[in-house]
Amino acid sequence: METSKSEFKAKALEYFRLVEETGDPIVITDRGTPTIEVRPFRGEVRDIWALLRGSVLRYEAPLEPTGEPWDALS
Repeated sequence: METSKSEFKAKALEYFRLVEETGDPIVITDRGTPTIEVRPFRGEVRDIWALLRGSVLRYEAPLEPTGEPWDALS
């Protein structure tokens, strides 16, 4: 289903209910060009800690110089 921004604005709650009931997405257009898709949320809620687990590197001496020269003015 497609609808314009102005029509969606006037009937947003009606469209939200329709998406919830049917599960079909609605494409919102701006001057005939599709810009936004409203669809039901079907993903599982993800645990942020599980996503980050294993992604942080351990640095043994965080206050020691790295040994690589750098120029603070460049």
